Amino acid sequence: MVDTTQSEAAPQQDEPRGCLFALSQPPLMIFLAVIGCLLLMAALHDLLLL
Repeated sequence: MVDTTQSEAAPQQDEPRGCLFALSQPPLMIFLAVIGCLLLMAALHDLLLL
């Protein structure tokens, strides 16, 4: 009979990193904050000054 159980010496697979890991990176958050501020300033300009 063939032993199909995994041994303890088998290398562990790294879990795939998802969206929350990507959003935790500072350069991405700075980029998104700049884009958000530009959109907010454009929206306020359209609403209040035009």
